[in-house]
Amino acid sequence: MNTPPGTLYLVSTPIGNLEDITLRALRILEEVDLIAAEDTRQTRRLLTHYNIQTPLTSYFEGNEQSKCDKLIERLRTGETIALVSDAGTPIISDPGYPLLRGCIAAEIPIVPIPGASAAIAAASISGLPLHNFTFEGFLSPKSAKRKRQLSTLAVEGRTLILFESPHRLCRFLEDVLEVMGERDIVVTRELTKQFEEIFRGQVSAALEKFQRTTPRGEFTVVIAGERRKSDNS
Repeated sequence: MNTPPGTLYLVSTPIGNLEDITLRALRILEEVDLIAAEDTRQTRRLLTHYNIQTPLTSYFEGNEQSKCDKLIERLRTGETIALVSDAGTPIISDPGYPLLRGCIAAEIPIVPIPGASAAIAAASISGLPLHNFTFEGFLSPKSAKRKRQLSTLAVEGRTLILFESPHRLCRFLEDVLEVMGERDIVVTRELTKQFEEIFRGQVSAALEKFQRTTPRGEFTVVIAGERRKSDNS
């Protein structure tokens, strides 16, 4: 066993295709004493696929405050714990921040196990400039606040990467068009899964497309930054 006692591992898991997991991640998931999972049903599917028998405990937004101290105490006693989210890299727009900060404060070793990330996967195939970019995660579900957030981002020259839920996607695109105007946009759906879809075009065309068909699945949206006059000089 190569996992030092009393260590928290942040383990990246597939965003869809179960083959998108590293050999190191599989070893860690098998060796730790406990896996703290955002959705135990989702994680059990992954573990079953790879015949991993490690015990699971739920750790999600609704219970992360109450579970945090208990997990830290187990780490203090020498147990090893892997933190996983539903998909992708933990902490990024997912539960886990209180546990991470608590472990830092308690000087508990924390080891990242890198792997899949929906934001990076979508950005990599966007065709938009990626020499620098900004990740904003989920904006507010409320239109008025979302518009204020978009107004702040409208002057951002870097490529923008965001997450959005299927039932809010069209309202989100309407707000983008109203606040930011026409821009190049890439809307990705269900990356690495059977019904993977990648739309490239203008915001208005994206809105028209997803108004015609009911959006389903998980969406990552990549939007071109503001074009400044100097960009064309």
